[in-house]
Amino acid sequence: MLKVGLTGGIGAGKSAVSARLAERGAVIIDADRLAREVVAAGTEGQAEVVAAFGAEVLGADGELDRPALGARVFGDEEARRRLEKIIHPRVRARTAELTDAAPSDAIVVNDVPLLVETGLAASYHLVLVVTADEETRVRRLAETRGMPAEQARSRIAAQATAAQRAAAADVLIPNDGRLADLDALVGALWRDRLVPFEENLRHRRAAPQDSRLVIAEPDPSWPAQADRLIARIRRAVGADAQVSHIGSTAVPGLPAKDIVDLMLAVPTLDRADQAADALAAAGFPRRQGEWFDNARNVPGATWPKRLHGSADPARPVNLHVRVIGSPGWRFALLMRDHLRADKAARDDYAAAKERWRAEHADAGAYAEAKEPWFDREATAAEAWAQSTGWHPGP
Repeated sequence: MLKVGLTGGIGAGKSAVSARLAERGAVIIDADRLAREVVAAGTEGQAEVVAAFGAEVLGADGELDRPALGARVFGDEEARRRLEKIIHPRVRARTAELTDAAPSDAIVVNDVPLLVETGLAASYHLVLVVTADEETRVRRLAETRGMPAEQARSRIAAQATAAQRAAAADVLIPNDGRLADLDALVGALWRDRLVPFEENLRHRRAAPQDSRLVIAEPDPSWPAQADRLIARIRRAVGADAQVSHIGSTAVPGLPAKDIVDLMLAVPTLDRADQAADALAAAGFPRRQGEWFDNARNVPGATWPKRLHGSADPARPVNLHVRVIGSPGWRFALLMRDHLRADKAARDDYAAAKERWRAEHADAGAYAEAKEPWFDREATAAEAWAQSTGWHPGP
């Protein structure tokens, strides 16, 4: 089962995306609908709301007077938190029930307006954020809800910012244009990413990586992408897990293959094996085979590790699971920090990458060509570590 979080600011058109995903077969769990359901007439939730805010928030029909309740909590942080403590646990429980009832091969889309504000992003395999500029959102709110412009802008300002949502987003879905354009975007997302992601996840297999050698220009979003992946890994194996962004995508300004390298540090390989199922369920299936690190002049030719990939076909990942204190663990952190700190070393690596790219057409030959440079880098980085007092860190 693939769990997708869908969010967007008020007026962005999240419901239009949700409807198009539903048309293609997604199981939609609408948090707004559940929030109304758990405080409907006759429920314990409603009784608790009335006890907290008074009978004036109850309408003549026995349902909550939502505008009256909204007016009570808008702009009052303490009141808002009191209401959330009543509603949110009930919504979470109902969401879990509906998720458990979905088929094992379902793509479950959780439509959550406050996904970013409530810190839920890491609980999904993928987060979709619907975007639209403020003027478009104000106009939509006036047309669909009769909301005055001043009130609309106030509601927009009270939510997460566009930058905060972008930081949580694996996919940004612009919704400023025609519905036909939106439909095409959602259709491509469903076909090319969500469906194969679910299949890979269900079969516990990593999406295949392209064997062709493509070196990308530095992407400033790589660290944010790594942060989102790390949050999911920690949620799967423990909040205190030592997970690091390593490799070329962790070095600002360095060209790299568009593959995010991460490292999970474990006390023993037995612990790595024990975590394999949880990692696979989170979208990081183990790659089959025996994997080793070159010891780089440390006694012992190679050091074993585990390697996991990504079930997401649009975000290649190498998750190296290494024993704390092993040469491979140390070198991954040392090389990253050395290249971040030493511009000459970084420039030399970038130039070498360009040479290897010109000489080799496939990723395997490229990787083999790098080995002598890595041996030299190990010596240079070790000297840098000794001179600076470096020690391994996340």
